[in-house]
Amino acid sequence: MRTRQDAARWIPSLVLVLAFSLVRADASPARSEACPVAGEHRMSVVHLYFGRSIRGRSPLTNAEWDAFAAEVLTRSFPSGFTAYDGDGQWLNPKTGAVVRERTRIVTVAVQDPRALAAGVAAVSDAYRKRFHQDSVGIVSEDACAAF
Repeated sequence: MRTRQDAARWIPSLVLVLAFSLVRADASPARSEACPVAGEHRMSVVHLYFGRSIRGRSPLTNAEWDAFAAEVLTRSFPSGFTAYDGDGQWLNPKTGAVVRERTRIVTVAVQDPRALAAGVAAVSDAYRKRFHQDSVGIVSEDACAAF
């Protein structure tokens, strides 16, 4: 996605911003508003984007993903998560080249945003280290949900 130097500079900040925003979301007035559908509750939702291209070798295999999900995702998000495939694309600012790669997207929804922030940090760090990735995309939001 980005160079290792770029990632080393912004990943720790991104994790802190995510953790802070999730904790702030828990205290915000919007969270106290009633959800529009009966049975729903305010929840924190995060979408994680895992690029499957790995420099110097073939892309991440389904078996490797399954092992990562069992060993890391399930421990970090014991209440569950949803994983699905996507097609990622970005413009490399150094070369101007369009980079496309298969992506695994994970969505997690929980009522405790502090636990979510810790899980996101652990999963992101583990994936980057295990598969030599520069980054894991993270998008978080406040939502109403029922399971």
